[in-house]
Amino acid sequence: MLTAALASTATSTRPFTTSSETRNLSDSDSSRENVGPEVAPSHLRIVPHLDTSRSLVFTVVERDVTDGTLLKIGRFTDKYASPTRITFKSKVVSRGHAELWTKNGKFYIRDTKSSSGTFLNHVRLSPPNQESRPFLLSDGDVVQLGVDYQGGTEEIYRCVKMRLEINRPAQKTTTFSLNTFQSLRNMTTPPNNVSILDSAMACRGDNDGSNSDDQGLHVEECCICLYALAPFQSLFVAPCSHTFHYKCARPLLVNHPGFLCPLCRSYADLDASVAVEASEVMEMYKKEKEQAAAAAATSASSGIMATSATGLVNTKTNEAVTQDAPGPASPTDSAPIHLDITSNASSPTSSNS
Repeated sequence: MLTAALASTATSTRPFTTSSETRNLSDSDSSRENVGPEVAPSHLRIVPHLDTSRSLVFTVVERDVTDGTLLKIGRFTDKYASPTRITFKSKVVSRGHAELWTKNGKFYIRDTKSSSGTFLNHVRLSPPNQESRPFLLSDGDVVQLGVDYQGGTEEIYRCVKMRLEINRPAQKTTTFSLNTFQSLRNMTTPPNNVSILDSAMACRGDNDGSNSDDQGLHVEECCICLYALAPFQSLFVAPCSHTFHYKCARPLLVNHPGFLCPLCRSYADLDASVAVEASEVMEMYKKEKEQAAAAAATSASSGIMATSATGLVNTKTNEAVTQDAPGPASPTDSAPIHLDITSNASSPTSSNS
């Protein structure tokens, strides 16, 4: 009954069409036989196409496919675990829904008599329960398996929408990514938050004779998994400025919006208002700079007072001239102080009296 309902829904929602926008080849041109000379494996990466809030989220699929290798797409079952199968946990996907293969480094797809249909860039490849012709795939194409059943309110009844990334170069670390990561690290890492592992690594570098310039560079790690925080990773920055891998911190969000930092045990409301204007942030920076300047001035004046006090004592003991006096000390000023120190500190008789 479910299959029949899906078939009728697919037919009414996405009627079969052979739009000129869809790239197709004749069976003779795209036959999987006689694939020709060997070529380097083609890389295929399948990611979820999240165009609505109810899109099915699945694990990213990556395959290196050589000519003549057939990838079968269908519903997930424990019985058919194979590297040549791509499966999804959705009941609107048939067990044998579609096929993918390569010829001369190019990818092709065909529908294998699925009841709910296969769509390439929103165009259905064949009527229900009929095998389609091969269709050429390009980088960035969107493939949809089936249609939502019962509105897709339950995840198990959602269609699979996936975007194909074909032969894309591997993501490389760039200067921009490193600078972005360093800026985030400077904002979130407390100055004194240096782990024991970082210190040990610095000590080991000294023993190995490595460059001493690297001693000031401290690589922060996630306290949950103990792996380093690195560029191209999804990070979670808590309000207390402690940073974790989002993958590691996600189990801690089970009580959302409440969050308890595993390091400092501080509680935060993740739904707290974030309505802060840029001008208010600038005022925060100005206040912080003023407070830092005031603290520096206070520290400097304290040092001057300590130096001046040392100079006075030396003058009282006639060992040195005070540093904050522009000229020699006046006899009328120094004599009473000298007599007072002598009478209080050197004469036990006067202190007893």
